[in-house]
Amino acid sequence: MIKKAVIPAAGLGTRFLPATKSMPKEMLPIIDKPIIHFVVEEAIFSGIEDIIVVTGRGKRAIEDYFDASPEIENHLVRNKKYELLREVQDISSLADIHYIRQKDPKGLGDAVLKAEKHVGDEPFAVLLGDDIIKAGTPCIKQLMNLFEKHKRAVIGVEEVAKEKIKDYGIIKGKKIDQSIYLIENIIEKPSLEEAPSNIGTVGRYVLTPETFDYIKKTPPGKGNEMQLTDAIKMLIGEEDVYGYAFSGKRYDAGNKAEYVKAIVDFALEREELKKDVKRYLEGLT
Repeated sequence: MIKKAVIPAAGLGTRFLPATKSMPKEMLPIIDKPIIHFVVEEAIFSGIEDIIVVTGRGKRAIEDYFDASPEIENHLVRNKKYELLREVQDISSLADIHYIRQKDPKGLGDAVLKAEKHVGDEPFAVLLGDDIIKAGTPCIKQLMNLFEKHKRAVIGVEEVAKEKIKDYGIIKGKKIDQSIYLIENIIEKPSLEEAPSNIGTVGRYVLTPETFDYIKKTPPGKGNEMQLTDAIKMLIGEEDVYGYAFSGKRYDAGNKAEYVKAIVDFALEREELKKDVKRYLEGLT
C-alpha cells in the first residue's frame, strides 16, 4: 500500500509571469480553490495521508493555505458564516503535510530527491503541483492499483498532440493491455523527429525507492536540470517500468489556455455558477 506522496511545487512558474512574481503558480485559483488543493485532494481520496510538498523561495503561501487561520475563523464565527467556517477548517485538517525546501530550482529529479529522507525505503507517489486530473477513480489511485499488482514503477501517460511532443517525456513501449505499456525507453522533450511515439508522460508517478539511487546518478539534462525522466530511463534498464493510460480528463494548469478551460469546466459543474456561465458562453457564439 502506498502511504506517502511527494508533490513538487518549487518551480518558478515563468509561464504565468507577472502574476507568479509574488504568487506561487500552485496557488492560482480555480474559482475559489487553488490548483494545489485539487492535487492534495487527489492524494487523500486515494488513501494517502502523509504528503511531502517540496517548495522553494516565495512559496510560503502554500504552507499558510494548509495551516489554521485563527483570524479568518474568528471573523466567520462573529458573522455567523458557519458553512464557510467549516470549509476553512477542513482545509487545515486535510492531511498530514510536511514541507521541504528546494533551495535552487535544479529540476524535477532534484525536487523528488529532496523527499528521500522522509520517504525512506517505501514505494511512493509523485503528483505534480500544476496538473489537475478529473476522474471517477483518482488518477494516482489508478496507478497505485497497477503498482500493487506488479510491484514496479508506474507512470501516467496519455496521447500527445504533435505540436506538444517537444514539451513532454515521450515513451517507447510495448502495449500489453488496452491501457498498459511496458516502457522500453523514455526521452525528455524530444523533437518530433526524435520522438519514438506520441505517448507522453504526465504529472503522476508511483515509484520504487530505488529511483532515488538513479536520480543521484543522473547528470544535468534538458535545461541543465536534473530530469526525473532521465533517472527513470536508467531504472528501465534494471527493472520493468509501466506506463498507464489513465481514465480521466487532465488539465495542464501551468498552461494558460488549459488553466482557463479548467476554470470554465469547473464553473459549469457548480450549481450557483453554471446558469450564468453557460448563458455568457452561449452569448459569445
